[in-house]
Amino acid sequence: MRLIPKSTLTSFFLSTLAIFSSTRGYTILVLVFAQYLSARYILAPHRSWIDHLLDHQLFLLVLASSLAIAGGYLINNFYDAEKDRINRPQQYLLNQLLKPKQQLGFYALFNVLSLLFSLLVSPRACIFFLGYIGGIWLYSHVLKKTFWASNLFAAFLAITPFFAMGLYFDNLSTWVLYHASYLFLIILIRDLVKDLQNFKGDWVRGYQTTAVVFGERITKIILTFLILLSMGTVSLLLSEKSQLGGMYYYFLFCLPALLGIVFILWVAQSQKMYLWLHNGLKLLILAGVASIVLLRYPI
Repeated sequence: MRLIPKSTLTSFFLSTLAIFSSTRGYTILVLVFAQYLSARYILAPHRSWIDHLLDHQLFLLVLASSLAIAGGYLINNFYDAEKDRINRPQQYLLNQLLKPKQQLGFYALFNVLSLLFSLLVSPRACIFFLGYIGGIWLYSHVLKKTFWASNLFAAFLAITPFFAMGLYFDNLSTWVLYHASYLFLIILIRDLVKDLQNFKGDWVRGYQTTAVVFGERITKIILTFLILLSMGTVSLLLSEKSQLGGMYYYFLFCLPALLGIVFILWVAQSQKMYLWLHNGLKLLILAGVASIVLLRYPI
């Protein structure tokens, strides 16, 4: 005899899957991994792994960041439901397993928990995350439909948790800012490629994205400029070879990889090719996160 009906288990599994999908659980796991690696090898390399893992305030900051971002994805899905129905129908169906009221309920819960955990660190941290949560809402509700602000603001929001870490460790050195600049530019490039990929849904729903306002060709020119700018940032990082350690080879690989992205960008004509390009940029970011550990190995 079953203690829990099969239908209840199925409903629970689907709801859990919908929450994980709606909050981009896999992205948040990567973020947590990246924050701890950054803390260990970039922001506070003089501290051991044990020191970082037993630092309860650091844990609370990472947890607050994760919950704020999870809430951000939920409110973004809430406002973008009709657009996603066109651009990402399968993702839309999965996300819609959570009713709009449930999405808003989890959004409120995650934000309250984020503020609570940050308050346990310090009142200043709580104010920081209050501003961060407000920025995410402003982006999702207003700025996402304005081409001049949406991409820049989205990229800035994506790297903000790392600034929180830098403030916590009191380390916003030039070296750290080089890494932050590279990440900001790659995320910005990926976001603009996503605009090209989602052109149809954005146009139908009246979103004033860069691709909708300026068209495909001008957007590609802007992307090419940003990629060249990111290559300049990579060159600055490569000039600090002694500090990069084994991560030097990752950035060395980035130069031809970014040139390849420029080539693919200009031959791309279909949504499918833009999706490949978008996934390629994701892989470049993931490879960068994984290669942070190589900083410990001198060359």
